[in-house]
Amino acid sequence: MSVRELRGAAWGLAAAALTAGWWVITRQGVTTAFDQYDVAALRFAVSGLLLTPVLWRHRRAIAAVPPMLLVVMVLCAGAPYSLITGTGLRFASAGHGGTLVSGVFPLCAALLSAVVLKEAVGPSRCLGLGVVVAGVVGLGGGAAASAAMSPLFLMASLMWAGFTVALHRSGLTPLAAVACVCVASCAVYVPAYLLLSNDPLALTAPLAESLPHALYQGLLSAIVAVYCFARAVMLLGAARAAVFGALVPVLASLMGAALLAEAPTPTEALSIATVAIGATLASGAVRLPVRLTAAP
Repeated sequence: MSVRELRGAAWGLAAAALTAGWWVITRQGVTTAFDQYDVAALRFAVSGLLLTPVLWRHRRAIAAVPPMLLVVMVLCAGAPYSLITGTGLRFASAGHGGTLVSGVFPLCAALLSAVVLKEAVGPSRCLGLGVVVAGVVGLGGGAAASAAMSPLFLMASLMWAGFTVALHRSGLTPLAAVACVCVASCAVYVPAYLLLSNDPLALTAPLAESLPHALYQGLLSAIVAVYCFARAVMLLGAARAAVFGALVPVLASLMGAALLAEAPTPTEALSIATVAIGATLASGAVRLPVRLTAAP
């Protein structure tokens, strides 16, 4: 590998590790001192404030985007997405959530891209999508509580795919889009949270409990992980960088086992590995040597 490729791989691995870590710290947060509403408030209060200068810098590009696309991006990647995943993680493991959302994302993105963007899906990607479905079916037969949360995680995966398609249509850079999502969520969700919450733990919890979540949710996950992935795309190209997304289910499961004692069963481990392989193929980063010929 060249130096450029090694640098790109390092950025991609960092993005995958930070994203996987988000599943673990969110699972830890919503099952201990906080709930999903507190975690979402910490995420968007911090990221919204930090990204306000970025939003201002890109204000002309954002103003040129059709309002409906901006609404879709905010709904699909903002507070609703955080609340849905946080609710699921109250009952399911970090590995289960990371596998269903990140692993199924290529399937949802391919379906939406085919319908909205009229993009064709090649043989390798079709095979990968089939492998993802097989892994998801296997994972759905796990623990009853985790299986019950599967519809929420699948909905979250579809929402993230919707954000991706809307981002593609908008023409915004990833950082500008994330700034739009986080600042809008901060402006709308955080005041509603403070107004409706009887005990806003995001503000009243001891600093030792809230600070790690605020830093990881609002800085490392919302900003640094996006920057790392954008750097990987710049150095490796979109298709090759996408393969690191397939590492998220595996890393989330390993981190969950090490930090939360949520070791997957053998069946779950096989399903997670299957989803990761399928996601790699479905990302388009790996192509099978298949040639289509006209029928005689």
